[in-house]
Amino acid sequence: MERTGVTLSALRSKSSSSSTLDISLIILERHMQHMAGNLNVDLLLIDTGDLHDGAGLSDATNPNGVLSNPVFENVDYDLLTIGNHELYIANISYLTFNQFAKVYGDKYLTSNVQILDPATGQFEYIGAQYRYFTTQHGIRIMAFGILYDFTGNSNATKVIKAAQLVQESWFLNAINYTQPIDLFLVIGHNPPRTTSSTSTFGTIYKTIRSIRPTIPIQTFGGHTHVRDFAVYDDMTTGLESGRYCETLGWLSMSGIKASNYTGLANPHGVPNPTQKAVKVSTPTGTAITGPPTSTSPASSLVYFRRYLDWNRLTFAYHAVGSQSNTFDYHSGERVTVDITNIRKELNLTALFGCAPQTYCQSCKPFGAPGNIFPLLQTALAATVINESRADVSRLIILNTGSVRFDLVEGPFTYDDSFIVSPFTDGFQFISNVPYNIASKILGILNAGPYEKKRRDLSTKDFGFTSPIGSDSCLDPDIHPISLENHDGLKPRSSLMTRGTQRQQTTTLTPGYTTSATDDFGTDGDDTIHSTIPFYSQPDDFQANASFPIDGSLPTTVDLIFLDFIATDVISALKSLGATYTLADVSYYLPKTFTTNSYLPAYAKIAWQANVPNCPVGRGVGYTRI
Repeated sequence: MERTGVTLSALRSKSSSSSTLDISLIILERHMQHMAGNLNVDLLLIDTGDLHDGAGLSDATNPNGVLSNPVFENVDYDLLTIGNHELYIANISYLTFNQFAKVYGDKYLTSNVQILDPATGQFEYIGAQYRYFTTQHGIRIMAFGILYDFTGNSNATKVIKAAQLVQESWFLNAINYTQPIDLFLVIGHNPPRTTSSTSTFGTIYKTIRSIRPTIPIQTFGGHTHVRDFAVYDDMTTGLESGRYCETLGWLSMSGIKASNYTGLANPHGVPNPTQKAVKVSTPTGTAITGPPTSTSPASSLVYFRRYLDWNRLTFAYHAVGSQSNTFDYHSGERVTVDITNIRKELNLTALFGCAPQTYCQSCKPFGAPGNIFPLLQTALAATVINESRADVSRLIILNTGSVRFDLVEGPFTYDDSFIVSPFTDGFQFISNVPYNIASKILGILNAGPYEKKRRDLSTKDFGFTSPIGSDSCLDPDIHPISLENHDGLKPRSSLMTRGTQRQQTTTLTPGYTTSATDDFGTDGDDTIHSTIPFYSQPDDFQANASFPIDGSLPTTVDLIFLDFIATDVISALKSLGATYTLADVSYYLPKTFTTNSYLPAYAKIAWQANVPNCPVGRGVGYTRI
């Protein structure tokens, strides 16, 4: 699964709250390990990175994660890896290196990410390069953790490109390990679908497969924010579990040939996976004949994948077969208290105003009613003002990647300011730029290739639909990990329980849906939702302010932009023949006024109606009543 700090926030939806997110995972993990023990099978819990940027609990401290990392550390992961959001700022990377990675030891994998160790003056791996381990029931696994070829990191860290990694002797020696390997696990903040522009898993897969042609490979990835399952060959697949902590991905595998296995091959009373690694459809829905094959004769591997909405009701059902209070453990309740106390300490519930409606990143076309960017244009024009230059016409350019999440109708709090726009980019400017030049910069940036330094893929690079709203979960087919195929699926049941039936519902609510590219089809959702529309957004957007009231255009403007994209703006200016350099750039406002500041400032001006009793909307994807 892919997680970020947004999962520790009080998201105003029917499916989540601050006390039922990572807390529910902690409790679910306890229940599932107990059930796996009873079924005599192995269960592994994996995280694919990004613990920062998207919630006050992680982002309201300096450095980010000082208080939230210990919350995550309550989860008993088997394997974890690093994300790009741990690498933008050096002190966050050092916090990860000095504390978080140490908690998990060799479970925290950073096969291609290093950090400059101040004690030695040398680059060292933030976590372990690989992990060779044996599961409780004897499956011998070689695991790697590989970040995509990320280039936006600080100079305190180094990301080794996949093409170089696969030539390094330690990596090749690990593939050719002296001890038996039953399964390769490749995890990473890295798209499992190798056709994705940022994925490097294809390079890793080809290298392992060329050396070990008969050993299964399983990848778990992230970053492109989709529910997706990719088939590489008849012994290799990859799972991506949506974005943030809004989806828990479940994969069951059977048929691993492990001579030391001591568990049950076909646990009784529960469904077992039956799907071979065969693509069932193309993105257009056309049936195809099958995937490439490994050189292993007649692969015995079968799979099943399911995408679970991240909420207490879903977890309780799969954990105990009901949604009663028997789900809770004292360990989870203790962490709930910890989170509540941290939220109070950080004053995350401080109210700035009442958001009058829901604004989404991508469920509406850019500029349409309900799209968040017209709101932000208004907010920027109203709040990004240098009083000494207030009468000077200005263009204000931001990258759309500075927005991390939707803004939901209801209370807009200090915590929400991090959910919507967690980054702390300052506002820089060049004064008195000719309007006929400045007015062309936005178009140049959006046409590229100047803006390459993105915190995330732009919305046009992936098709994940935003959540919000949840209904009673439908009956899923979820299966435990075991070794051999079991013919035929049992009647639909909960994750590892026996024969419990769930109440059906025919009313669909907007929410998460399986990617159209999923090689096992589009039926992977545990809770069936109507799909929220998705529209591509540009890389950058612009606000105008203090233009002549007679409707004429100014001769010159203050060209304002984020320090995060300053070099891109200079490149765009030079492409027009202008001679500006970074020496001409200065801060328009104090560095303390950032992309995390302007929306709260606007809320204090424009959203005071109904305070403190803010009406709460239905969420993203619903029609306004």
